[in-house]
Amino acid sequence: MKNQRRLAQIIATCLFFSLSVMPGCKRAHVEPDYSRPLPPGASALRLVTDTDRMPDLSPAARQLTSPGFQQALARSIEWYEIPSTQSLFPVAGISHAHAFTSAYAMQQIGSGAAGGVLSQLHQEFDVYESVGWDGGGGVLFTGYYSPVFKASRTRDPGFEYPLYKKPANLIANPLTGEVRGSHPARAQLEDSGALTGTELVYLSSRLDSYIIQVNGSAKLEMTDGTVMYVGFAATNGHEYTSIGQELIKDGKISADKLSLPTLRAYFQTNPGELDGYIRRNDRFVFFREYEGDTWPAGSLGFKVTPGRSLATDKSIFPRACVVLVTTDKGPSGGWALPTSQLMLDQDTGGAIRAPGRGDIYFGIGPSAEASAGRQAAEGRLYYILLKRDRVQGWYDRMMAGP
Repeated sequence: MKNQRRLAQIIATCLFFSLSVMPGCKRAHVEPDYSRPLPPGASALRLVTDTDRMPDLSPAARQLTSPGFQQALARSIEWYEIPSTQSLFPVAGISHAHAFTSAYAMQQIGSGAAGGVLSQLHQEFDVYESVGWDGGGGVLFTGYYSPVFKASRTRDPGFEYPLYKKPANLIANPLTGEVRGSHPARAQLEDSGALTGTELVYLSSRLDSYIIQVNGSAKLEMTDGTVMYVGFAATNGHEYTSIGQELIKDGKISADKLSLPTLRAYFQTNPGELDGYIRRNDRFVFFREYEGDTWPAGSLGFKVTPGRSLATDKSIFPRACVVLVTTDKGPSGGWALPTSQLMLDQDTGGAIRAPGRGDIYFGIGPSAEASAGRQAAEGRLYYILLKRDRVQGWYDRMMAGP
């Protein structure tokens, strides 16, 4: 559940290598604080000019031509084509035209319409690096997925824990789900009766309902034999608190054991504690039904792609851009994907609120849950954007059409 599994080992490894291979952890004996917010007025991105910090773009060149990546890229381009998305820029010094044209140029190069891929990447694009948790570039990459649960359209015995639709009096930005105005926290919403009449479906346990809130989407196998796809509609605007981290803080579980199965086992043994821990998270997520061909949808409102869609803090990073995620960790170090993966920044999450955090979408169901559960590794996050003197030429080409 937007897992930080094996965080203790990551911290220990980061400290061990602090003087050599992990520049994101330069100060000895300082535990990484991946959720550290960006200092006021600072940018989350910096242009890479030092060749020693430049990533190898060869894996990006190979992956750029893959059908799966091109499909995800096409969704980003369709999003940029929506006129209202211009209101969400600039971010980190990146304008809408810069981001949009960069995605278009990537699409053309990946389709073979612009010559050799690797040479075109070097010739046409700059690389920007996330400053990471401490200015050294370190980013913790975790994973999330879309769970599959049984559910009912009506409150029946065994199905008594609802997901809710967005209340009519909650005004949210249709592009981002960000609410306008002040709204009650979770406990107030649940106790006040304000949600009565907005029930969308009913789950068999409070924890299942909560897991869907954390992951932002679910496939629901309904008791009437149908299937419903639900996804993010809006939140109440409050900050996210991880119940897993709260259990660690209280000494109930150890950091190196944090996983969804561990949480399930703990609350199965201690069911009386579940409600109290859930209520520590003031953030509340509302849902709507999606068509199967548009689900699962990320926070940008379109379908996310397993292994290719990344969630970041959209208040500090530009949306829908091409990114490269790299890490020195192999599979035994908690990395569930290749150590250099080309992705699109297409989603966000309640726990993803800093330049030192990224969350990778792994897909649907139990196998995706297993992959997301073992994804926990520090690495680097790079945004690949057109050189500024190349934007106009590519923009003119894009406006000219096919």
